[in-house]
Amino acid sequence: MHHGKVSPAIAAGLLALKKRIDAAKIPPSKLDETINVAIWNIREFGKVKRTDAALHYIAEIIGQFDLVAIVELRDSLADLGCVMDYLGDSWKVIFSDWSDDAGGNNERTAFLFDRRAVIHNGLAAEVDAPRVKKGKEWVTEESFWRAPYLCSFRSGNFDFLALAMHARWGDSDDARRAELQRLSNWIKQRFEEKYVEDHDLLVLGDFNTPKLTDPIFAALVSSGLKIPAPLVKLKVGDRFIGGSNLGQDARYDQILHLPTVPDNFTNDGGAVDFYLDDAHIEELFPGKSYTREKFTFQMSDHFPVWLQVKTDIETFRLNQIIQDKSK
Repeated sequence: MHHGKVSPAIAAGLLALKKRIDAAKIPPSKLDETINVAIWNIREFGKVKRTDAALHYIAEIIGQFDLVAIVELRDSLADLGCVMDYLGDSWKVIFSDWSDDAGGNNERTAFLFDRRAVIHNGLAAEVDAPRVKKGKEWVTEESFWRAPYLCSFRSGNFDFLALAMHARWGDSDDARRAELQRLSNWIKQRFEEKYVEDHDLLVLGDFNTPKLTDPIFAALVSSGLKIPAPLVKLKVGDRFIGGSNLGQDARYDQILHLPTVPDNFTNDGGAVDFYLDDAHIEELFPGKSYTREKFTFQMSDHFPVWLQVKTDIETFRLNQIIQDKSK
């Protein structure tokens, strides 16, 4: 990580943050064997100007992973550019255009990745809602408030698609559930098509799903998506938490997958608690007297959720070929 010459206050803050990151017990990834993948909703990232300290902290957290999906990235990319500089030349980013109406909230979606572990495979596309023909035109009768963003990647001998999304909030649970059902239906239909780029899919996002047991989450997984075993009960290191928000009571942020590989394609996952509690805000931002609300606009009101993925799956693939032949 290229933090360069920082102030003594930022240096002390980075040391305090590293202790919080260490507490998450993120195992190191191994070249051509595993990658660490994360989803992070960085609150209003690009709208509210971050301090230099916050940008160093955000880069330090992102740098723990190999591929990170960022949602709630705004139209201005100035702060993202600073983070990319701190991450260094091996890091690249792919991002969507922004949606400039009230529903879209001027938001983009981005994938940041370390090219030493992950390469972009070519595909980068926003997902459109289904269209119907009316007269001579093909139009959408429903929509995604913020279009899901689909990209292809490769790590080791593992080619996969990653889809990231920030689902609507709004004032209707039924409308939120309908949007996630729309996404689920699109995934089912697209991944049954002959020319889909790959059948290995990771779905990452802030889906605004309060609990894993509610109808909103049920809609999201209704077409076959599965929550990896390490993320069924979310934890920070050895400490189980109730949610990925700072209040730790809502399971908004998810990493899901299509079950095309064995369940043990991952054995590790969790969240990073960079906050701890109000009393520890001062460690990162001395002299600022930030309230929790102000803190969330410097860091975020969501924890990153991460998963370690095995990328050396050749043995499984070869066994699958033999099994298919014997049927």
